[in-house]
Amino acid sequence: MALFWLSDEAWAAIEPHLLKNQPGARRVDDRRVISGILHVLKVGCRWCDCPAEYGPSTTVYNRFNRWSHRGFWLKLLDALVAAGAVTRSTAIDSTYVKAQRAAFGAKGGSAQAIGRSCGGWTTKVHALTDVIGRSYALMLTRGNVSDVKAAPALPEHAGRMRYLLGDKGYDADRLRRLTRDAGAGPVIPGRRNRKHAIRYDKNRYAGRNLIEKAFCRLKDFRRVATRYDKLAANFLSGVALATAVAFWL
Repeated sequence: MALFWLSDEAWAAIEPHLLKNQPGARRVDDRRVISGILHVLKVGCRWCDCPAEYGPSTTVYNRFNRWSHRGFWLKLLDALVAAGAVTRSTAIDSTYVKAQRAAFGAKGGSAQAIGRSCGGWTTKVHALTDVIGRSYALMLTRGNVSDVKAAPALPEHAGRMRYLLGDKGYDADRLRRLTRDAGAGPVIPGRRNRKHAIRYDKNRYAGRNLIEKAFCRLKDFRRVATRYDKLAANFLSGVALATAVAFWL
């Protein structure tokens, strides 16, 4: 099995954002450990099966877990996005992720973002992508939460955008109003049951396929394509780190 190693260019982008002056013993090789974390996310193995080339598997898991609790992996993604963002004509969408048996058992119930949907027990990953299809804002909900109900929370993290592209699942007057209040134009077709047809830019709407491609690319990381983490915070951290590597490094 091929091992994953961060390239020199990727490491140069990550290293300035690492946590500094932390209490406790001096950390072992950060590049090696983070490469080990990414290997586990990529191949989908158990943490205890992380190859010895990355050091002790407990070190690899503990680093991921501790920094997840501190919100570091999400902050890293935000920092990389801030350094490389382009003008944002933004697409919004979600994807289902099947929750494997190992994902159950954590305290908090619905707070762990697992719910029964038509596909069984699932988590929904909601995302925004920029004008060239790079994911830059993420959120989890239970699999049975509708897209339009979750949507208003994401554009709050979008910053300035010119357009918001979404499919019919996002057709709601409230979301359209919030989008316009943010200075952007909604590019969202109307549902069939609307009394009055919704006009939208069909040429611009064709760019929505980029977010579909983004989800496909993210699901090349097997621990994103299937949820094994009990804690929603850890699963979201894994998605954030995979997003950083797939699109921003």
